[in-house]
Amino acid sequence: MTRGSGLIASRLVLERHGSDGAARVGYFQMMGTQAGAAVPPTTGEPERIGFLLVPGFTLMAFTSAIEPLRLANLLTGRECYRCVLLSRDGGQEVSSGGVPVAVQHAIDDAPSLRAIVVCGGLGSHWYTDRKVLSWLRRLAAGGATLGSICTGSHILARAGLLEGYRCTIHWENLAGFVEAFPQVNATGELFTIDRKRFTCAGGTVAVDLMLHRIAQRHGDALAVEIAEQLLHDRIRPGAARQHAAIQPDPRINRDEVVRALAIMEETLEAPRPIGEIAARTGTSRRKLERLFLQSFACPPARYYMRMRLRRARHLLAQTEMSITEIALACGFVSATHFSKAYRAILGASPRQDRYAQQRSRAGPIGRDSSKGDHE
Repeated sequence: MTRGSGLIASRLVLERHGSDGAARVGYFQMMGTQAGAAVPPTTGEPERIGFLLVPGFTLMAFTSAIEPLRLANLLTGRECYRCVLLSRDGGQEVSSGGVPVAVQHAIDDAPSLRAIVVCGGLGSHWYTDRKVLSWLRRLAAGGATLGSICTGSHILARAGLLEGYRCTIHWENLAGFVEAFPQVNATGELFTIDRKRFTCAGGTVAVDLMLHRIAQRHGDALAVEIAEQLLHDRIRPGAARQHAAIQPDPRINRDEVVRALAIMEETLEAPRPIGEIAARTGTSRRKLERLFLQSFACPPARYYMRMRLRRARHLLAQTEMSITEIALACGFVSATHFSKAYRAILGASPRQDRYAQQRSRAGPIGRDSSKGDHE
């Protein structure tokens, strides 16, 4: 397709979709291509992509990755992609929601794969199956492209396959991942593609990741058409931050609160005085106190404490850090101070909470006073 025909395709998108179409065109222009620009159609064998399901994988992320590939086949009238479902031993794997999914192969009898996607989920930060890790290393040594969705980055990192690469993971798991793998360049982006590695934060972001890969291989026009079929009104770039993709909290309608929350998030390890935070937001401490009471029914100091304890809870669940190490990483002067605050707000000691989470691989015990806080 010539540059002129690419621009015509861009105008068609705009005429059919108005501002939504403009958002899609803007995405492709930002990626350095013309909206509607075509890649010469590939011929021969389809790209065979393996999806490795591990226990507790996230069903939404998995299906969000599969569906764009299915639609690519449907809309082109040919098999562009062939999805191969795998698990360690074959049979079926059960998702985090309890839904069993039948797979086609065990890893021992997997066919030749150009790419493999590790579908992580609940408990993937503890996944240590040596057989699977060795199998992934052999694929990488053989030149396969390796990817992950949701918490699958934990598994790739544990196999030593992310060193020297940029990657991402779901924001809830980012702090624990950074502590566990300090040598890996982890970001808070929606998805990353770095040579023969691609990673995705999970959820519906898997749609954006696959649309980007489809656009690279088969052209932007096909990616836009697939997005339309999925009612996916905006193809997001990978470099976008995860928190920017989360629905705005309806309780927050003041810029001062938004800026204060950003400062708090950046200083969990070394908390700043509320007066200093207020000054940095351009307001007084008294006014910031009033705004937090209006938005969250609690003063900023207590909200700040909940944010630190929420980070601590993630570290308790996702790492083997000691209680003292977690206390220091979340801005507490001692383990005693940390444990006292944890019990007062969450209703259980850090040690009790960690034990309960390790046993259940689910939510923590105790009342969750931070439930409903801004995420």
